[in-house]
Amino acid sequence: MRKNPNYKWLILVIIILIMLAVPSFFWMKKDNKSRAELSKSLLSPVIMVPGSSATTERFNDLIDELNKTTLNRHSVIKIKVSREAKLTYSGSIGKNDLEPFIIIGFDNNKDGYTNIKKQAKWLNVAFESLIQNYKFNNFKAFGHSNGGLIWTYWLEHYYSEYSDNIKIKKLMTLGTPYNFTESNINNRTQMLADFIKNRATLPQYLKVYSLSGGKNYESDGIVPETSVAAGKFIFQNQVKNYTAMTVTGEKADHSDLPQNKQVIQAIRQYLLKKTNKPLKPIKGKDNR
Repeated sequence: MRKNPNYKWLILVIIILIMLAVPSFFWMKKDNKSRAELSKSLLSPVIMVPGSSATTERFNDLIDELNKTTLNRHSVIKIKVSREAKLTYSGSIGKNDLEPFIIIGFDNNKDGYTNIKKQAKWLNVAFESLIQNYKFNNFKAFGHSNGGLIWTYWLEHYYSEYSDNIKIKKLMTLGTPYNFTESNINNRTQMLADFIKNRATLPQYLKVYSLSGGKNYESDGIVPETSVAAGKFIFQNQVKNYTAMTVTGEKADHSDLPQNKQVIQAIRQYLLKKTNKPLKPIKGKDNR
């Protein structure tokens, strides 16, 4: 009795389908597990990016001040990104810390729109590494000076890769020069024009807080007030809330803004989770 040749081909097709299906099954299983871990995570980090010429040490004093009066100290992770996009981690997240600070800095921390684009790309490399390592499904962002520009470019060009699973809840920028050093808003830099052109890609549920330093009535000593205020053309009527604030008093100049008491209070009030218990000083800390 002759065997039907079509039968052999049928067997071969079935074997090939099985060989293709098995890897797909395990990939889907792994992907579903990863999504489940993200959805269950209670971690909600505050990811901070410093400005030009600043390192991952830029926010040390700010975080120390925030940790002086808190029920649970915020732990700190620092990530340094090389020019080759290689990451160097330091620090760790405490066992019971659901709201750690993560600081991302760059070897190339120079100024200029071209570098802003590069730094946003490196920020994305670090962000992808973070979500693989820590499985969070939401976060808050903070950027001082050019750090706010880097976050804005990242939101417009990279965030859509993650928006289905990871929600950015709030963005706070501090002394961010959206029109660089240009004080006349009618003279828009290419960067500002691009930000405005791409504003429709910003998440509509985002809450944005823009803080400027009031060293005098015109600037924080470096960044013109009108340059910070230019952020309204990017965010206003595009995101859920856009709030502009000016901080004054001691340490209201550009380089000292992260240590300004009003800035520290704004971070505590608008970025960090509210506590149901009164804040108490940490033992051993000088809270004068």
